[in-house]
Amino acid sequence: MYFNADLHVHIGRTKSGRPVKITASAQLTPLNILEKCTKKGIDIVGIVDCAVPEILNEFEDMIKSNLLEPLEGGGLLYKNKVVLMLASEIEIGGELKGSPHILCFLKDLKSMRAFSNTISKYIKNINLSSQRCKLNSIEVYKIVNDLGGFVVPAHVFTPFKSYYGSTTNRLSFVFKEYFNDIKAIELGLSSDTDMADEISELGDKIFLSNSDAHSLQKIGREFNIFNIDKPDFENIKASLGTNSKNNIVKNYGLNPSLGKYHRTFCLDCNRVSQDVPPVYKCIFCNSQNIVFGVKDRITEIKDQNTIHPMFRPEYIYQIPLEFIPGIGPKTMEKLLNEVGTEIYVLHEAPYEILKNTIGENLASNIFNARYGKVKLKVGGGGNYGKII
Repeated sequence: MYFNADLHVHIGRTKSGRPVKITASAQLTPLNILEKCTKKGIDIVGIVDCAVPEILNEFEDMIKSNLLEPLEGGGLLYKNKVVLMLASEIEIGGELKGSPHILCFLKDLKSMRAFSNTISKYIKNINLSSQRCKLNSIEVYKIVNDLGGFVVPAHVFTPFKSYYGSTTNRLSFVFKEYFNDIKAIELGLSSDTDMADEISELGDKIFLSNSDAHSLQKIGREFNIFNIDKPDFENIKASLGTNSKNNIVKNYGLNPSLGKYHRTFCLDCNRVSQDVPPVYKCIFCNSQNIVFGVKDRITEIKDQNTIHPMFRPEYIYQIPLEFIPGIGPKTMEKLLNEVGTEIYVLHEAPYEILKNTIGENLASNIFNARYGKVKLKVGGGGNYGKII
């Protein structure tokens, strides 16, 4: 069976209003996230701030009120519609260089509480998201593995807080003898499979395309289609195993040019370079005060031209409704109420239905975005690209 999965979504606030992810929207509460997933078309959502004790208490209250149901295979089912995967994003502080982020997935509330209790000894504040941990990557991996979970290096190419972006030229240098135990990596929104498969050591890794949503609207901006028997922790974990590489059948994500860190950006003149990568200084004002682009970084460290392994699924560029000219909040709400989920609108809804709902011009805009018939302004330095 096919399931749409976005495995990296943040919580902004607890039910009581306490901050969790400081930079995330206050509207990102667990209940709001789950409800939004039903409108987006997301069947499995990984909430990555589940080590926060108040959030775990909130989940237990939702179980008692029958809003959530623990699944035998792990995970929590919401209204028979969306499966919540329990995860925690940790900032690794114990490497020689950089402070990369890693996603830690656990099966159930019991194992996540055990993880929370253990990891709280090595971070300053367990009540906040993505906190800096005194341990190194292998030590965190061992904690998660001993609890029956799995880890995924997060947004691995972004300039800040990532493995390839700020810590190492090779992931194998960090995980050493445990490198083969890392079954999947998260691409991040400024790269795609063509770019990542220019690094040979990733040839046997699963690529995940997740949103890293800091607002409700960003949920499902990137997602994966899993072909698994049941939408639960055990099936997701097994799908990332060595012999199960055909379980992810498609990756959906932004065209990397729309990503916030795709190309080198000058912090002095606020311009994005489109010169041949890698670009180490501003091509306009000659400044070296830059944010190094993802494409530039991959070009710098790659060791081959793109070679896709046989199991690598198709990567489909997706332009979310909020990026499409003319699609404002009212139009978006009309589409979701009258046509279907955002994923259906973007990729499957017939032109005639769209035209009858929002008019010919806006329907054409959606179809042009669907089939890549748009011109893009490249993003960089924390600024999204745009449709021209």
